Amino acid sequence: MKFGVVIFPSKKLQDLVNSYRKRYDPHYALIPPHLTLKNAFEAHEEDAKNFANKLRQIASNTKPFSLKTSKISSFQPLNNVIYFKIDPTEELTNLHSVINQEFNKENLDYAFVPHITIGQKLSNDEHSDVFGSLRMTKVNHEETIDRFHLLYQLENGSWTVYETFCLGKE
Repeated sequence: MKFGVVIFPSKKLQDLVNSYRKRYDPHYALIPPHLTLKNAFEAHEEDAKNFANKLRQIASNTKPFSLKTSKISSFQPLNNVIYFKIDPTEELTNLHSVINQEFNKENLDYAFVPHITIGQKLSNDEHSDVFGSLRMTKVNHEETIDRFHLLYQLENGSWTVYETFCLGKE
């Protein structure tokens, strides 16, 4: 069974992200717009309760923080992913780090670049066209993040929330 840890932004930001995702992201129907804190990892269903206990502890030691996005960027030439760049903050970077240390069975494939994907699995030409038209787009959005979520993947490939963890609270 696959698990992951994500932040879901506000409905306002999700609606904006989805206005792009429905055209450019084949995973649009599988998971809402999100910022990944812990990439998908394999584990047994019985382990979920233990994961939740660890994440609850991490959440209680983390204060709510500001999430800000101001531009559209890309991981090109590494891959053809287009995303809303999230300005890294100490709180966000620490949360990512603590969660990944707790679940260190998984090695990190990439350095942590906070982002919300708006397009992926694009051909080189598609990527060039789409990113070329979007990269000058200004995205001024700021909100307070006060929770994150442990997800698991269903057999049809979609993701659903196992548990939600509020920051700074038991």
